[in-house]
Amino acid sequence: MQRMSIHITFPDGSVRPYEAGVSGWDIAKSLSEGLARQVLAAKVNGVVQDLSATITTDATICFLKWEDAEGQNTFWHSTAHLLAEAVEALFPDAQFWVGPALEKGFYYDIDLGDYKLTEDDLRKLEMKMSALAKNNAPFIRKAMQKEEAIAWFTEKGDRYKLDLLHGLEDGNISFYTQGNFTDLCRGPHIPHTGFIKAIQLTSIAGAYWKGDENNKQLTRIYGISFPAQKELDEYLALLEDAKKRDHRKLGKELELFAFSENVGLGLPLWLPKGAMLRERLQQFLQKAQMESGYLPVITPNIGHKNLYVTSGHYEKYGKDSFQPIKTPQEGEEFLLKPMNCPHHCEIYKTAPRSYKDLPLRLAEFGTVYRYEQHGELHGLTRVRGFTQDDAHLFCMPEQVKEEFKTVIDLVLYVFKSLGFTNYTAQISLRNKEDRSKYIGSEENWQRAEQAIIEAAAEKGLTTVTAYGEAAFYGPKLDFMVKDAIGRKWQLGTIQVDYNLPERFDLTYIGEDNARHRPVMIHRAPFGSMERFIAVLTEHCAGKFPLWLAPVQVKLLPISDRFLPYAQNVLLQLKKADIRVEMDDRNEKIGKKIRDAERMKIPCMLVIGEQEVAEGKAAVRRHGKGNMGARSVEEIIAGLRQEVEENQ
Repeated sequence: MQRMSIHITFPDGSVRPYEAGVSGWDIAKSLSEGLARQVLAAKVNGVVQDLSATITTDATICFLKWEDAEGQNTFWHSTAHLLAEAVEALFPDAQFWVGPALEKGFYYDIDLGDYKLTEDDLRKLEMKMSALAKNNAPFIRKAMQKEEAIAWFTEKGDRYKLDLLHGLEDGNISFYTQGNFTDLCRGPHIPHTGFIKAIQLTSIAGAYWKGDENNKQLTRIYGISFPAQKELDEYLALLEDAKKRDHRKLGKELELFAFSENVGLGLPLWLPKGAMLRERLQQFLQKAQMESGYLPVITPNIGHKNLYVTSGHYEKYGKDSFQPIKTPQEGEEFLLKPMNCPHHCEIYKTAPRSYKDLPLRLAEFGTVYRYEQHGELHGLTRVRGFTQDDAHLFCMPEQVKEEFKTVIDLVLYVFKSLGFTNYTAQISLRNKEDRSKYIGSEENWQRAEQAIIEAAAEKGLTTVTAYGEAAFYGPKLDFMVKDAIGRKWQLGTIQVDYNLPERFDLTYIGEDNARHRPVMIHRAPFGSMERFIAVLTEHCAGKFPLWLAPVQVKLLPISDRFLPYAQNVLLQLKKADIRVEMDDRNEKIGKKIRDAERMKIPCMLVIGEQEVAEGKAAVRRHGKGNMGARSVEEIIAGLRQEVEENQ
């Protein structure tokens, strides 16, 4: 019997007929044998699936190769299965939890009993994975009934997979087998293991089962893989660069910040140079905000529990907050402030508001506290106490889009001033199907989402849309920034919120003398001072621009004989509001220069006999060497000009 014909639409809009039941692999081969050798998976009607999966109705198709993000995701998820196969071969009693792909690479959480994995074990696992990959073993999918799946893992004795099965429904359960390893998995996967040519297992970590520190700690193995050794070599070189840029390493070397277990995990201590850097950033944004009509406010570091119940934050995030603080007054509870927006709503309510008062822009560098598990803490990028460059704009509905566009301008000004030129704006919307975690009316959500989409388009931003990434109270625009070595960070966010004004019953009197509800825009160009400084430090490898550097100039007298002259230069620079230090140690000038270079001081002034005689100083710039002798007046004028041009 002749099969029914279906129509497949390709990305270029062309349409071809195929027999129903054709696979993605068959379609790729019909186009080009070369294409078929490169394809990792197929995206059919917007859903990524195995190349071997059949297509029975009219559909759109897009072939995913290594260059595609979803192709890499499939590649790395498949490599996680290859890792599990190697682990099971070397450690037959191992039990497996989950092994997802990451933005870069993959990991697998494994129970190895009492065995502690070592670096030597990682190298053995790499060798085993490489040997298994050469078998070109296909990834074979098999659908299974829940009862049969439970029986299979019961016989195997893998309690972690049994736990996963309890949350699945019949009809949604599938297994994948490659070589001698079978895993519970929804897929998709690459056609076979032979695509995996280069593997590096990068680190070992502990990970609590289900992320609960009351559960057993599993062994998490991280790794990365590529379809060519050259790409792995390039990635490893990038990792070495990233290690040199690590803000934790540079923070210690440049004397920016420290942590103390006596103070508490995740609570950074800002050292003098770090505090100066932080204050300069704060002053920079405060100046821009004042010019844009923002008004400064300050709110307490704690708030009554009812404040966060009213806002909805307690219901959504109470478990991630520190435990309530109880007072001698029975029933009275406070929380360490987890966010600033409810406090700003209360400031709005301190006076009657008219349409003439709007937009009202309230800004605060407010310190907030969130409970993060021990294993989640990471330098300044994940802490328990951090300061947000928070502002909340209260405006009329018809003002939302223009206010939003003005905030975009401010965010882009910050990025430009600090050297972040490669970024994408992510429009973060609700989950398409599950609306349960969001508050507020459908009408308000649609209005808020439309305002963001239109504002981003009118500003000409390069955007991507991410469903399910909205805040619980409103959609947002998140700026995804690539740093100097290509890593992606989320910096800066703008959110439209129709819900908090309702929950706090905020109103203004309109031109019609009736009460109306304002709209709230949440905005934080830095996000948090801690995380932003961490990213900035790694982006510029600690070589902060002159206007921002904690110490702009280091005076380096060649010997004690020149200290009086150097002291005079020091006073002139300080009077000109230049941040300057003097190295008056009894050390050779070569060592003083090397130490100043190591501390990444932008400008060094060497003072010796000739400089004193001529009333000058020899200028050295970090990483550039000697720039020649100049008068103090010329040096000050040059530094001021550089600051003005680059800030």
